[in-house]
Amino acid sequence: MDRLKGKVALISGGARGQGAAEARLFAGEAARIVIGDVLDDLCKRTADEINSKSGSKAVAAIHLDVTRAADWRTAVDTCITEFGGLDVLVNNAGIANVKGIEETSEEEWDSVVNINQKGVWLGMKAAIPAMRRRGGGSIINISSIYGIIGSAGSAAYHGTKGAVRLLTKSGAVQYAPDKIRINSVHPGVILTPMVDVVPRSELQPLIDMAPMKRGAQPEEVGWCVVFLASDEASFVTGAELVVDGGYTAV
Repeated sequence: MDRLKGKVALISGGARGQGAAEARLFAGEAARIVIGDVLDDLCKRTADEINSKSGSKAVAAIHLDVTRAADWRTAVDTCITEFGGLDVLVNNAGIANVKGIEETSEEEWDSVVNINQKGVWLGMKAAIPAMRRRGGGSIINISSIYGIIGSAGSAAYHGTKGAVRLLTKSGAVQYAPDKIRINSVHPGVILTPMVDVVPRSELQPLIDMAPMKRGAQPEEVGWCVVFLASDEASFVTGAELVVDGGYTAV
């Protein structure tokens, strides 16, 4: 119950789905958390629910547009003013687009790149100085199996998630001397609102392609994030943790 005791975490996209699940698990492991999202009311409601269950202020909710450097600076400042510092960053916010290369408009491409790729870079850039002052930290970047393998569509999504994978490795090498560990997590089909972009007729066949023949609950990814955030992963950096029911093993 105390795997993250004494740690302060910042989770983007924390209002619902995977980010909210991570926040609940982090709070259960005695962390203090700031969750940020553009869904302000839902973000506050998620924080209130976790705080009510924990019986204390374990979570603070803020507005966070991950494409804006100023929002990231405010998020990090909130971690410091509310809880005393920052030890863990989970770059969880993201959007999906299932269109192929020719079908994707420039506006759609820019939107996916700005949130999924630029947003991760901005989060790392904002968090690292605060972690350095704490003597180290852990950054977990949520990528995807589509940052490792290809498919016939989702061109912008593939491009951004592949970029997150290698940005993670670059950061892991650069910041190892500062005792900041940086790893990526690569989920398969996770049953959150993110999969709503996949037509119903295509979702089940996609699920069936994995040997385990099911989608995952967000907590099944969340526990992997807890591990990477904890001191149990003290020698893990630059790694890819695949959580896909065997999809990429086929």
